[in-house]
Amino acid sequence: MTIGGKRMTSTTEAITGGRLMVELLEEAGVEIVFGYPGGAILPFYDELYHSKKIKHILVRHEQGAIHMAEGYARSTGKLGVCIATSGPGATNLITGLTDAKMDSVPILAITGQVATDAIGTDAFQEADIFGITIPITKYNALIKKADDLARHFEEAIKIAMGGRPGPVLLDFPKDVQLGKTTVRKAQSLKIAPHHYERPKVKGDPQEFADALNGAKRPLLYVGGGAINSFASAEIKALAEKANAPVTTTLMGLGAFPGTHPLSVGMLGMHGTAYANKAVLECDYILNLGARFDDRVAKYQDFAPSAVRAHIDIDAAEFNKRINVDHILHGDLKDAIREILPFVKSGDRSEWIQNIQSLKKNHPLDFDNSGDTIKPQDFLQKVYAKTKGEAIVSTDVGQHQMWAAQYYLFDKPNTWLTSGGLGTMGYGLPAAIGAKFGNPDKTVICVTGDGSFQMCIQELATIAQSKLGVKILLFNNNFLGMVRQWQELFYEERFSESQWTYNPNFVKLAEAYDIPAMRIEKKSEIEKGVEFFLKDSGSALIEVMIPAEEKVFPMIPAGKSQQDLIEFKDLGKLKK
Repeated sequence: MTIGGKRMTSTTEAITGGRLMVELLEEAGVEIVFGYPGGAILPFYDELYHSKKIKHILVRHEQGAIHMAEGYARSTGKLGVCIATSGPGATNLITGLTDAKMDSVPILAITGQVATDAIGTDAFQEADIFGITIPITKYNALIKKADDLARHFEEAIKIAMGGRPGPVLLDFPKDVQLGKTTVRKAQSLKIAPHHYERPKVKGDPQEFADALNGAKRPLLYVGGGAINSFASAEIKALAEKANAPVTTTLMGLGAFPGTHPLSVGMLGMHGTAYANKAVLECDYILNLGARFDDRVAKYQDFAPSAVRAHIDIDAAEFNKRINVDHILHGDLKDAIREILPFVKSGDRSEWIQNIQSLKKNHPLDFDNSGDTIKPQDFLQKVYAKTKGEAIVSTDVGQHQMWAAQYYLFDKPNTWLTSGGLGTMGYGLPAAIGAKFGNPDKTVICVTGDGSFQMCIQELATIAQSKLGVKILLFNNNFLGMVRQWQELFYEERFSESQWTYNPNFVKLAEAYDIPAMRIEKKSEIEKGVEFFLKDSGSALIEVMIPAEEKVFPMIPAGKSQQDLIEFKDLGKLKK
């Protein structure tokens, strides 16, 4: 029925599945969705057309839609929602679903599907997206009738946001979108509460605190779970009370202030030398919401002299790669709150002085002589100009690591990157999603000439919405990280890593009405930064950098912290 120009439904009126999906999204507080329509999802889109509460962002590729949803979710802490049609539309979400699964990002993907009586007949644009996505979602469902929609929707939302967050998918056949139902809410759920309820902390908080209190050289090791659990304040309180230095993973940047005196920055393959050396020297290491991934921890050599402790909401992470001595299972925020009363303020001045000495003797370093632009230098100047207040997204490669090293993050939800899957093409759409979720904040996409071209069509999404996304494009005419490995480990055989053709990125940006500039010399940096950040509008700056520039420090693949190579040690890799 229509009243005063608005579509209204009574509690007893039968409505279509498409209309119910819209109402359920509205009731869940969803304000923005990213999508691309097609035949099998059109009934739902027709109902979405009438929504006054949900803003739809039309993307240029379904992969862009899900990465935008990821950027929105990671920067706001809310559910990200993306929509695609059946067949190729749905399969174009696969990379983003995998990315969200590995990085624990809460995403709801809604896909169109052929009518239920056509499923299994190889109908036009049919794909078994339910079967395809079983390993890369926390939950997925093929909705077979409109009466089941409310239950599947509630189960999906609870699982996406509950426990360790992650992606869910609802496959929505066309006839179910058109079918009528009076079932507005789930009568019962077919999932157990432990799949979505916040678990009570299991373990002994005092035992945990006693082990920390007894340490002379403790180190807190903070992962992305700290951001998902909104535990930044608790981690800061724990570090300051225990007087314990803090290192973060790539995904954990911002969970602890990067400018704090107790911060030793990022650890791992391209982490700071002092963080990696602190891991070797500590006598107690407390993992807070990280997963001991292979870019950080080699099984035999990780924190060899330390008592190891681990707090995580996902019990599957305990002793998966690294055996630990103490375990607390539960939400990180709750767990830290439980151990804090038992933590004592010990005198660890000798350990802190040692950390300061490591920082002094093993700083981040690069050769800034000559007139070529070094990306590290440019990032430092962007950081100074923005005062560290920007939300930064990246693609994957050298530029990602330089950004992680030289742009310090003091707040959670300000660093967006593809950590687990390492997805080229993530950065630009993630920045777009973040800007939609945070319209008053500066959002910068740091990318490279290889990654940028993976989802470059989303420049149109920026232009259409007049979105003030800043794009920092480092161009070395190579796949930079591939080239670095080829130079250091493959005797300089640069097999298919050099671009023999790149477009004129400035003209390309301008074709989308995005102001753009290219700089090539160090003397142009100040002018470039001023252009890039002069106002709140969109801008692209192409920064030409040397192909030979590398990311240091570096732990070679398969090696441990003991094998760390610093900038000053470059000659070791040449032998």
